[in-house]
Amino acid sequence: MKVTIRNGIFVLALGVLLAGCQSSSSNGKLPSKEAETEIEIHESNGSHNHDHDHDHDHDHDDEHSHDHDEEEAAIYKGYFEDSQIQDRTLADWEGDWQSVYTYLLDGTLDEVFAHKAADTGKMTAAEYKEYYDVGYKTDAERIVIDGDSVTFYKNGKEYSGKYQSDGYEILTYEAGNRGVRFIFKSVEAIDGLPQYIQFSDHRIAPVKSGHFHLYWGDDRDALLKELTNWPTYYPSSMDGHSIAHEMMAH
Repeated sequence: MKVTIRNGIFVLALGVLLAGCQSSSSNGKLPSKEAETEIEIHESNGSHNHDHDHDHDHDHDDEHSHDHDEEEAAIYKGYFEDSQIQDRTLADWEGDWQSVYTYLLDGTLDEVFAHKAADTGKMTAAEYKEYYDVGYKTDAERIVIDGDSVTFYKNGKEYSGKYQSDGYEILTYEAGNRGVRFIFKSVEAIDGLPQYIQFSDHRIAPVKSGHFHLYWGDDRDALLKELTNWPTYYPSSMDGHSIAHEMMAH
């Protein structure tokens, strides 16, 4: 989720009108787009049309940014129109990725489950950990995507092959929200490699992914019905604590 932190504006009137502003910076791990806001203070008979237009432009930009953030948040939660979906390529997931399952097993993600329990009250931390143990479980501890080549690292062995786009499918969940699986098919049959891989990362249009859930197997339709096991991958350059804090930010 994108987090935008806007500059604060403080205005002090003492005898004559004075204006000052103080900037704040992003305190999150995700980069935030800083937007400068200027407010001109004038006496009732001293304002100019140019100043008014300038303020109006900034108001318009702020409204546009706010609307965009709300749209992104809705999409992330699974609420979008079919017309918003666009085809994506493997370039969106290019990179060196690690499974988060190891961090669940060694206790690094325990703070995430405690945070979820306190935030939602739906389950205890232990119940959340059990739920995610099923979701994150995988024997593919690392995946490297380079161009159209996908390499799985399993139990000390590498399995590599080329994949091509096989479209996408829209899934509707019981809660009423939806998700999109972007599907790729193996160009040729290779021992140890799945025929299909399906990406889900809460996005529905081309954008570089920060993490993703991956489903794989030889039956395309059967994979679409898999909703309990969703191996999850973050950049291999991140350590477990950074991943935990990133998860809690969402």
